[in-house]
Amino acid sequence: MKLAIAFFRLIRWPNLAFIVLTQVLFYYCIIVPRLPAEYYLLSHTINSFIFVLIVLASVLIAAGGYIINDYFDINIDQINKPQKMVVEKIINRRWAILWHLIVTTAGIAISFYVSLKTNWLVLIANIICSILLWFYSTTFKKKLLTGNIIISLLTAWTVLVLYVAAENKYTFATLFNTYFPQMQSIFKYAILYGGFAFIISLVREVIKDMEDMEGDAKYGCTTMPIVWGVPSSKVFVAVWLIVLAGALAVVQFYVIQLGWWISAVYCLLMVIIPLIFIYTKLRTAQVAADYHKLSSLIKVVMLTGILSMFFLKINT
Repeated sequence: MKLAIAFFRLIRWPNLAFIVLTQVLFYYCIIVPRLPAEYYLLSHTINSFIFVLIVLASVLIAAGGYIINDYFDINIDQINKPQKMVVEKIINRRWAILWHLIVTTAGIAISFYVSLKTNWLVLIANIICSILLWFYSTTFKKKLLTGNIIISLLTAWTVLVLYVAAENKYTFATLFNTYFPQMQSIFKYAILYGGFAFIISLVREVIKDMEDMEGDAKYGCTTMPIVWGVPSSKVFVAVWLIVLAGALAVVQFYVIQLGWWISAVYCLLMVIIPLIFIYTKLRTAQVAADYHKLSSLIKVVMLTGILSMFFLKINT
């Protein structure tokens, strides 16, 4: 039992559950309501079964990334979060690398099948994701901004992969024009939520770097707080928080024009105002515990932002 609990901690099950929730909401609140029933009867496109496989592949590849990250981070984690360590403390390193290979390979194999039924970009992109997760753990996470941007792009991909699987004009080109308006609408929402995921993930990654400065500095990492200093890193985060809050405010202006008042009020109260609150707390943050609280708050805003998809289902 202890080993099973340790394994679920190793693969960050709450984060995997978040991936599942995001993809479920995007599929059932955005894709399904906008495409006619006959679309899902096509032989080469997304349907409920293929959707489940896409989610499973995303979860397995992400789990493999978490495992390999902890595998290579043993020394740093002994300083930054010794109480949360699993590899070597509970699970042997050899077992960790074996589990990484198993779950990642399974994720790629499922992606291959999904690509046969939808779009080969799914397989290609998921292979690239797996490679990036490996090199992120070995090299990129220690470099200025590189690791932050990679994780942010991978976070955005959890949304975009569903659009890519749905928009398969290569296998039903003659039907594509029929569904173009619907696919255009889905594309807009994919960019909106993908962009939200990218920016807020980038903000959180830099804040986590400020939290983990002590261990990162000891082992030669060149993250933003170490290279630029904490004050400059705070400015970087603050700018992106302002950009995100401002962009969401502009979107709500158009949402109000559609008469979606409840959606606009929800976004204001549950996303924009919390972002402003995080901005104010960032200015006074000093120690690792402060940055940890900010990181947790950002995860909450990520959740409330994703939950806003419910309103798209209601207003469709």
